[in-house]
Amino acid sequence: MARPFGDRWGRGAMLDNFLSIRRLGALLTAVPRSGAIAFAACLAMAGAALGASSLISPSAVQAQSAGATLRGHQGVASCAGSTCHGRSAADGTVVRQDELMRWQEDSSPTGAHSRAWRVIQEPRGQAIVRRMGLDAAGVQRECAGCHSSPGAARVSDGVDCEACHGASSGWLSTHYTVGASHARNVAQGMTDLTRPQVKAQVCLDCHFSGDAKGQFIAHRIMAAGHPRISFEMDLFTTLQQHHDEDADYVQRKGGKTNGMRMWAVGQAEAVKRSLELFSQPARAVDGIFPEFTFYDCHSCHRRIYDGEDGNVTAVPNPGRPVHLGMPPYNDENMIMLLAAARVVAPDAATAFDAKSKAFHRAMAANRAETVAAAQELRQSADQLSSRFASASFTRDQTFAIMDSIASEAIGERFTDYEGAVQSVMAVDTLLNGLVNQGMVAPSSAGNLRIQINQAYAAVRDPNGFQPLAFRKALGSAVRSIRSLR
Repeated sequence: MARPFGDRWGRGAMLDNFLSIRRLGALLTAVPRSGAIAFAACLAMAGAALGASSLISPSAVQAQSAGATLRGHQGVASCAGSTCHGRSAADGTVVRQDELMRWQEDSSPTGAHSRAWRVIQEPRGQAIVRRMGLDAAGVQRECAGCHSSPGAARVSDGVDCEACHGASSGWLSTHYTVGASHARNVAQGMTDLTRPQVKAQVCLDCHFSGDAKGQFIAHRIMAAGHPRISFEMDLFTTLQQHHDEDADYVQRKGGKTNGMRMWAVGQAEAVKRSLELFSQPARAVDGIFPEFTFYDCHSCHRRIYDGEDGNVTAVPNPGRPVHLGMPPYNDENMIMLLAAARVVAPDAATAFDAKSKAFHRAMAANRAETVAAAQELRQSADQLSSRFASASFTRDQTFAIMDSIASEAIGERFTDYEGAVQSVMAVDTLLNGLVNQGMVAPSSAGNLRIQINQAYAAVRDPNGFQPLAFRKALGSAVRSIRSLR
């Protein structure tokens, strides 16, 4: 029997927590949902309803994209038949068959992929367009790469099924026939989203930043009002999940999703993507300034005190061997990757930590040394990604990773808001993974929701973030989780 939609343990409470966190609240109200398993849209510009007059009309940009359709992209309508994914009830024998309805759901974050283009027409999106001085061609250039599906003829469809599953001309007519299999679909061109590294690359293009046209989220875009970017693959997947991992799914896809593995690989791939983009001269600078999208926002966006009672609010970070006056690189994913590596690949963790510190240190030297250090660190992250992709992530390992995240060696690096939020997401995600793998009883995990919520409360307000208070709340949550061992 199919499970009710979206019932992976604790995710309802988790969504409530994220919607209450200002930064991630903006993210989740804007993040579009596709008919796919994974996210593949960019962090859409959140906003309210469409204003009476908009600066850029949908038809104007639709005309810009006419003729740009990539060969093989069939569009949403090709999936919407009543015998396929267009039913109104989730009672299909193989798949739910109400995936299109979930993709279009206006009242929920699960429908946000379909709203990805629409949000540009809404007040916040139009304000961003105005501040950036974009005309119709500019919106197409700057926004369509993530707010619509590359290759689609209809930008108004937002981020559609094929943005994640891949252009369907090779597999659309055969993926539902007798003898069809996931392996055959992949061989015919479907994107294999069951592979963590493949899935991460799809999601990162927009939910972090990509190198294609209109997929790089520069600081100037955020300065115009776009939510800042953040990435945690398993959590974002769960909040968008439209399928049931029942016996049929296990048989077709070769097993249930291991959320702990997805989380770890996602962290490694995010580090790789960040360093790959930073290593490109055209991405790393904006005029005579650095491209600040690569740096930790709250290390610079601090309150300024000019009076005699002023005090330094920055806290030294042993993972960043730079002086307090330098804007540090955003290392939120690096911290999580190190915490996982210390458990799953301890032989590689020391080298990764050393290369991470060398990268930060090189920033005080010159561009050439920094890029060389970035490439060394990227290679180390790539090796960890491969190790994680084949690791089992046992019950003991998962508990040990949570301990690692809250340990003094890792916890003292939570000096800024971004890394702290990642750590709360990680603990909740890993506990959820244990429940979904049958390693922890849902009732036992549910009893710890109060402690986890307290950790969320410690990162609810980015402007009121206090590192020491946060570490205490995180440690309390992990100590409570430890009782389940």
